Amino acid sequence: MIRQAMEEPGLAKRLLEGDRRALARAITLVEDGEEAGAQLVAEVYPHTGRATIVGFTGPPGAGKSTLIGALTARRRRLGRRIGVLSIDPSSPFSGGAVLGDRIRLAEHFLDGGVFIRSMATRGALGGLARAALQAALLMDAAGREEVYVETVGVGQGEIDIVDHADTIVLVLVPGSGDSVQALKAGVMEIPDVIVVNKADSPLSDALLRDVRGALALAPASRWQVPVLATDARSGDGVEELDAALERHRAELEATGALAQRRRRNLRAEVIALATASWRDALERRLAADAGFEALLEEVVARRLDPASAAAALSADAGA
Repeated sequence: MIRQAMEEPGLAKRLLEGDRRALARAITLVEDGEEAGAQLVAEVYPHTGRATIVGFTGPPGAGKSTLIGALTARRRRLGRRIGVLSIDPSSPFSGGAVLGDRIRLAEHFLDGGVFIRSMATRGALGGLARAALQAALLMDAAGREEVYVETVGVGQGEIDIVDHADTIVLVLVPGSGDSVQALKAGVMEIPDVIVVNKADSPLSDALLRDVRGALALAPASRWQVPVLATDARSGDGVEELDAALERHRAELEATGALAQRRRRNLRAEVIALATASWRDALERRLAADAGFEALLEEVVARRLDPASAAAALSADAGA
């Protein structure tokens, strides 16, 4: 049953005032695909665009959550209000998030200046949940000055974070296998800052050299991607990471690239939402379409290939 926004009077107002419960409720509505959630985002959207969104991506076990926790502690000492959106892999049984990332951020749970939310991927590919950008926008509207978005442990091709963040941090870890794998096209092409975490490992120097060597072969650009060594548990290198993020933000603003990135990100979000809506509508229509079942039988019998069937379906939809 669709919940009407009027059933929760003042939710948008409380959200804009920074009410944590209102923010949690709002994210639940958009995550569940409720119409009230869409209405709420539409109402508060004019109040967004103020927060800095930083995406953290990288392979499983790189220490992304611990690094975010250390960075959050540093930014909180400066009085900044932080939102953290951790994307966890879905349980294959319940569909919910495993919540492992929230365990590593437990030290911030009682801090009113930090809002932490986990979201399940719910089958979405690319390392993020479908409602991730909307959740980040809600954190922005609620007055969070910085929003950290952590992807699930991703591989070389899972780069959806590029369409969600102002700055992208790639977190690598030494000793997790052949370092050349980390340097392949895909995820290595998107970061603005690269971090080799767990730098107390004796293998970290080799990985740092490999990454810096790979970047030296890239075309020259105004922004030279810094490669930093950190140990999130001890806090070593976190100050340097913080400074690099500040420099990148200043660079984006000075060159006008921030507006361009956000335009690109919002374009991708509009297309993604429209695509999801069209797919849902198509599946509802085809569920009771005898003609589609007949078409499918032709494909199953190998008398018609899937691409031709799709073309016929598209032609029928446009008729």
